[in-house]
Amino acid sequence: MADQGPATTNVPPPQQSGGSNLTLYVLFGAVIALIAAYVYLFIQVDQQKIETAKLRDTLVTEISNLREASSVTTAANRHYVESLKDQVEASRRAASMAVGQAKVDATKHADDLAKKLADEQTRQQRQTAAQISEVHQEASEANTKIAEVNTDVSSVKTEVSSTKSELDKTIADLKRVTGDLGVTSGLVATNGKELSALKALGDRNYFEFKMGKTKEPQKVGDISIQLKKADTKHNRYTIDVYADDKKVEKKDKNINEPLQFYTSKAPRQPYEVVVNQVSKDQISGYLSTPKVQESR
Repeated sequence: MADQGPATTNVPPPQQSGGSNLTLYVLFGAVIALIAAYVYLFIQVDQQKIETAKLRDTLVTEISNLREASSVTTAANRHYVESLKDQVEASRRAASMAVGQAKVDATKHADDLAKKLADEQTRQQRQTAAQISEVHQEASEANTKIAEVNTDVSSVKTEVSSTKSELDKTIADLKRVTGDLGVTSGLVATNGKELSALKALGDRNYFEFKMGKTKEPQKVGDISIQLKKADTKHNRYTIDVYADDKKVEKKDKNINEPLQFYTSKAPRQPYEVVVNQVSKDQISGYLSTPKVQESR
């Protein structure tokens, strides 16, 4: 079946330099690396959140246990101190009532008990201070972990914001062109980065393909395409498009030129095939179809 579009003059377009292909590969690699970085960062943030939650639970449990143990220890220490005080008072009363050597012995015993009481009170103060210091240390470590998680989350948000700005700029740089049927096309992507931006817009469906010359048409989306010729010297190609049990020939077309055709599913908005690269017996590009389609 003949091409449905108006006749075009087969004027060879300017040949693309190897630098253009290199730039495309570099951009594509950068996009892949950026996506991998996002995945890694999100995984790291999730792990940090889990660790922080565990740390908080552990800290709460330890503080609770410490309070319970401290409560029991404090009660026992208080009882012991009160007992020592009673013994000191009893010894001093006995010393005041004794005479001679008995008084000397009683006074010494009272002094020993008083010293023991003072030592015990000092030990309890140090123990309490050590427990408080331990709690402060664990709380400080938890706060440090929480701060690290907040920093990671802030970093991810910053990178996502930067990526959104790059995406918006890429979309703004895209152009609308006229397809081979004379219909003004949607935004046309010329490389992987721009195609990712179009997918992010969500206005149409996009199906990427890379195909060589084969005996049978190859399925792309809900149509089939068969490569007939690939002219690497002039970046031109010829394909047959199969849709609705019909074949449409698209002959000697340029790269990044929207090839348009209508189907029974989309009689008002055309399907578009855009080839971004032509190599020896091979082409690569994408199929763009309307979001809203009619049932047959």
